[in-house]
Amino acid sequence: MFEVFMQRSTGKEVWQMVIVRKARKFYLLFLTLVCFSCMGLYTVVGYDMITKDKYIIDGETVVSSNGTFELGFFSPRNSKNRYVGIWYKKISKQTVVWVANRERSLSDSTGTLMINNEGYLGIMNSKGGFIVVAYGSDSTGNTSAKLLDDGNLVLRDEGGNILWQSFDYPTDTFLPGMKMGRNLKTKQNRLLVSWTSAEDAAPGVYSLGADPNGTEQFFIWQEGVVYWTSGVWDRHEMIFSLMPEMRLNYIFNYSYVANENEQYFTYNLYNNSIFSRLMIDSSGQIRQLSWLKSTQEWNTFWAAPRDRCDVYALCGSYASCNNPDDLAHDLAHCECLQGFVPVSPRDWESDNWSEGCERQNQLKCGDGDQFLLLKNMVFPSQEQYVSVMGQDPKECEAICTKNCSCMAYASADRTRCMFWSGNFAGLREDSNKSNGKDFFIRVAASEFNLNSTTMLSGDDNRRRILVIIAGIVASLSFFMLIAFLYYRRRIHKRKGIAKINKELLDLELEPNIAAATKFNIGNKLGRDEKGSEFLLFNFATMEAATSNFSIGNKLGEGGFGPVYKGTLPDGQEIAIKRLSQGSGQGLEEFKNEIRLIAKLQHTNLVRLLGCCIQEGEKLLIYEYMLNKSLDAFLFDPTKRGTLDWKRRVCIIEGIAQGLLYLHKYSRLKVIHRDLKASNVLLDGDMNPKISDFGMARIFGRNEFEANTHRIVGTYGYMSPEYAMEGIFSVKSDVFSFGVLLLEIITGKKSTSIHHLECSLNFLGHAWELWKDGRGVELMDPMIGDLSRAYEHMRYINVALLCVQESALDRPNMLDVVSMLGNETVALQIPKKPAFSFATKEISADLPSNNPWSENGLTVSLVEAR
Repeated sequence: MFEVFMQRSTGKEVWQMVIVRKARKFYLLFLTLVCFSCMGLYTVVGYDMITKDKYIIDGETVVSSNGTFELGFFSPRNSKNRYVGIWYKKISKQTVVWVANRERSLSDSTGTLMINNEGYLGIMNSKGGFIVVAYGSDSTGNTSAKLLDDGNLVLRDEGGNILWQSFDYPTDTFLPGMKMGRNLKTKQNRLLVSWTSAEDAAPGVYSLGADPNGTEQFFIWQEGVVYWTSGVWDRHEMIFSLMPEMRLNYIFNYSYVANENEQYFTYNLYNNSIFSRLMIDSSGQIRQLSWLKSTQEWNTFWAAPRDRCDVYALCGSYASCNNPDDLAHDLAHCECLQGFVPVSPRDWESDNWSEGCERQNQLKCGDGDQFLLLKNMVFPSQEQYVSVMGQDPKECEAICTKNCSCMAYASADRTRCMFWSGNFAGLREDSNKSNGKDFFIRVAASEFNLNSTTMLSGDDNRRRILVIIAGIVASLSFFMLIAFLYYRRRIHKRKGIAKINKELLDLELEPNIAAATKFNIGNKLGRDEKGSEFLLFNFATMEAATSNFSIGNKLGEGGFGPVYKGTLPDGQEIAIKRLSQGSGQGLEEFKNEIRLIAKLQHTNLVRLLGCCIQEGEKLLIYEYMLNKSLDAFLFDPTKRGTLDWKRRVCIIEGIAQGLLYLHKYSRLKVIHRDLKASNVLLDGDMNPKISDFGMARIFGRNEFEANTHRIVGTYGYMSPEYAMEGIFSVKSDVFSFGVLLLEIITGKKSTSIHHLECSLNFLGHAWELWKDGRGVELMDPMIGDLSRAYEHMRYINVALLCVQESALDRPNMLDVVSMLGNETVALQIPKKPAFSFATKEISADLPSNNPWSENGLTVSLVEAR
């Protein structure tokens, strides 16, 4: 959201105005001291707007027209850093509700909040650097910023149209009237992000936002990992299912809105004279607070998570959490449900319950399964609602019994049924028994101990006694045989597990990277950040799924090895990468893919279902993409016509969202390093999914760039600093995205255009046409929609900004998403791109044998370390 660059358009005149203004301020303060013998910390300038002619310097503030909110510079307690923020004017204890420059604090009190000649709202520091707070789009630059009575700071053009508002970019506070949720058109998900600490306004590790998958619930994430969930929105009771305290509602008017454009939660106050706010603190707890005039303190109306049992999936699968009194870890306690035992007894004894529980006896669907009643339970997040007629909960049981994947059910207000499938987690007991409900879980019939006892009469008939004794002996013999066979099977199973774990360790992978197993490999290993299963597959199953890896099922081949289409016994279609024997590069990719993509979950990233490491084979199993890769459409003259402009825009935006997730919002900060058309897969609805993370690298949250001697990538997509010096960062991916964006717009490969008369390559040719005002000539003739020429030119402009030679000049992916999704965002003029002119050698320091690929295949160069 923020960029720092030298202010070009204000010049000497603005600095003269600032100096005169500071001198005037000093003079006025001096007169005030003489006349009144007292002064405040801040000077109110007497208006609620900032324009090109009205700006504020550190020490001045503007106030909303009703006097509720104030905007100015501040420092958190025990800190010398200066921020621009909004706080309550009428509250004695300074309470900041929004921060403009939380990632770009000032080190002194010389800042100026102003609107520059381009119409941008920003902060100028003492060195002339300009921190952009909001981009304007008025060609005359006549924009104005106004602080509204509800605490919203809006940037408007000359006609009064809103170009930007702070309510769309919250920090850690949710004010009445704000929208917390997703804008389905711009793909924006408004998030609350905690402060690092009470002394540091920089973004912390906790964030609150709507479920990106579209379910009507909210999550708290801790560094990208789900930490807490609100439960889904109950349209009947107007609360979130796991927040019963919302029923005690005499102050707030809650509502949830879902339509084709937006999906958000909002609230208002019945009494507007009350000051109330919802915020997420640095410990990850959200609190609804109200200001008490009597005590001059903020009072907590409700908070979440309320205790350790509220933490998402604390006890793992098939376990319930006893409700403790507070958040102290040693008070929380987990118990396996009846018929289940801990997956890892040793961890369970150490109060590490994350592995959860597993069944003692397997289910026999349709052959004696029963439903165990658990009373006074708080439910896990609902996966599926099914409406039923009537009010008898037995109807819910009948529906669940017929579905073998249904693991539990409950009756919601006796008019609807709720069902759960898979290894659900998050079940807890309700200690006060006021909000708990009946919950029915599917277990094997043997767990009910329904054995009948035969009562013998006093008749000492010898024959009957002998028959009974013979029956007992036969039963004992049978059970001893079963126990022996079970013991042998367990020994064999443990040997198989040990072999699998050894192969995992040989690959420098931890045995707890995976979550479950599938098709006869009995080893349970771990869980990814979203709770999805990562599976170990049986090699025999993979052979059957691909008809013994037949040529007819082969989809293609790359540096890793061949890729096959397969079908699992349950009908699921998959794609299988098979590591070629002796492929050193493929082995590194195999390790990297499991380390990385198994921990990443996003709608625009291909999903890695699991792996297979049996019998010397190493396979990666992915979800199957019906339409294969983007290049199969984009560069095929017969298929390219199916990609109209609307569909190309959806593909571009999807790729951008996937990259933004990798760079900013995922648990791991990931640099892909090999983004190209062939590594973007398309599902049945032509939605893009970024794939092939074999060359990706993980960055620390505070790490900006790295250097490598092993340069990997694809000719035409690599940034200059990476190709020449081995330096890579998020801006390397931005460069690749810019090249890919131009390919999608033009329908041509980046290596296909070369003008001998001026030695222009693909990027140079695009830049020259755009600079001469002939950018429309770049458009793919197959699009045929010249009515959107303005939008076409805007996308070309964004692409050229991404491929600028200097990494510092390129935008980050957050800026790219904003520029693509918001036509009101003004675009800069791009500088000449990297590699504008074709050369025979990329670098004099590279070996004579050319390591780059001319045919789109990914290759790597390995140098001595």
